[in-house]
Amino acid sequence: MTTTTLLAGSAGDHRVLTMSLFAVFVLLTLGITIWAGRQTRTATDFYAGGRSFTGFQNGLAVSGDYMSAASFLGIAGAIALAGYDGFLYSIGFLVAWLVALLLIAEPLRNSGRYTMADVLAFRMRQRPVRTAAGISTIVVSIFYLLAQMVGAGSLVALLLGIEGEAAKRWTVVAVGALMVLYVAIGGMKGTTWVQIVKAVLLIVGAALMTVLVLAKYHFNPSSLLGAAAHASGKGSAFLEPGLKYGATGTTKLDFISLGLALVLGTAGLPHILVRFYTVPTGRTARKSVLWAIGIIGVFYLMTLVLGYGAAALVGPKVIKASNAAGNTAAPLLAQHLGGGEGTTGGAIMLAVISAVAFATILAVVAGLTLASSASFAHDLYANVIRKGKVTEQEEVRSAKLAAVAIGAVAIVLSIYAEKLNTAALVALAFAVAASANLPNLLYSLYWKRFNTTGAVWSVYGGLISSVTLVIFSPVVSGAKTSLFPHSDFHWFPLENPGLVSIPLGFLLGWAATLLSSERADPAKYAELEVRSLTGIGAH
Repeated sequence: MTTTTLLAGSAGDHRVLTMSLFAVFVLLTLGITIWAGRQTRTATDFYAGGRSFTGFQNGLAVSGDYMSAASFLGIAGAIALAGYDGFLYSIGFLVAWLVALLLIAEPLRNSGRYTMADVLAFRMRQRPVRTAAGISTIVVSIFYLLAQMVGAGSLVALLLGIEGEAAKRWTVVAVGALMVLYVAIGGMKGTTWVQIVKAVLLIVGAALMTVLVLAKYHFNPSSLLGAAAHASGKGSAFLEPGLKYGATGTTKLDFISLGLALVLGTAGLPHILVRFYTVPTGRTARKSVLWAIGIIGVFYLMTLVLGYGAAALVGPKVIKASNAAGNTAAPLLAQHLGGGEGTTGGAIMLAVISAVAFATILAVVAGLTLASSASFAHDLYANVIRKGKVTEQEEVRSAKLAAVAIGAVAIVLSIYAEKLNTAALVALAFAVAASANLPNLLYSLYWKRFNTTGAVWSVYGGLISSVTLVIFSPVVSGAKTSLFPHSDFHWFPLENPGLVSIPLGFLLGWAATLLSSERADPAKYAELEVRSLTGIGAH
């Protein structure tokens, strides 16, 4: 009998409780969405929440957007299975905020209106730059959406005892339908409040589990680490670097590639960038990042305890039996802390923590869908296809239709990605964002000579190279955990393309600018510089 079967039996005994908790979270978030939808009247309301949120509120929302299924499920699982090397995800995700704080948050808020492309197109030709930025935004969002949908499928399958492939697929479809509803009805206001509620619930849930884990070892972290090392079967190597990334030269390069993507990717993630437009000023945007750094930092410290706690109390074998990628480590730990399999306490803890994680997924997929649909409507439809000749109502309507289409694509792709670790999937999204988006933002804001040719080459070069390398990497084929485990057409040895694609994105933007005969308008750059630094003329 497998662990999943045992959990299914436990969940079956308390199915009313389980379904009730899920229903409460879904109804609560839908209620918030409907309430916010009634207050959404203009494009600014739909895209930017009326720019009415405070620094603390937006900091919570940013945290809720950032602390995704990859953080709660993927990182806990990565630490439980790979020890120290799994914690490297947490370090990379947190350090990345320094780039966003120091270089991006305030200038972006002052320079743009709704999307990243507003900044890029400010002093360049609108149509080619907005087209490139819109395509990049949608691709990055879909990669990130895959991680959340995979997490949702694993979570609900574990909690409700769903074993058939068809049932799991319907679970993913249900999550996709909910995320489309959140975006179409509530817009940015609804999405932001859902993320705020979700951030509070996630911090409280993680804190409760952290205290319970530490209490079992008399609040002695050394005892916890020793127990985790012993249970892992790897001994002291479980607590040292190199267990996953130190075996060969290739894995060491993969670690460097992963770290580069994590540190630079945050500042290029579309669903994070649009959050800076929901506050009234650039100064408030900076404050929201400071709040987010504090909240996220505390949370990632707790993931360390949760990951090692899962290794010590549940064990890697049990975790792998439930989900090979480790995505169910946190829910399994919650069940153990509540009293174990077959107990009422275990069922309650499993249901509560799983429901919190499910709320986490719903909030993040709503933010991602909103960012990508807004980019389609505002950048591609309004400014490229209609050349600016469009009403606010038409633009918002196209954004809602785009949310449906993007949700459908994410649902289809996520069905084939269920075996991948959610943290690894998110790392791929970070690599694409750092390769295609970040070079353009930095060049546009800080390099006077940067022009349209450089922007287009940088976006497409970074985007195409990163996606191509992912397709021909072990993530897609050639390994047991690949998307297509029975095929092998990979030739790129690294799982993360960042080591190649990120420098290439910067290089192409620089080289294309210098080799192009096009000359940037110094007056427009001066206007952008004043606006980005002072906020004068900002929306």
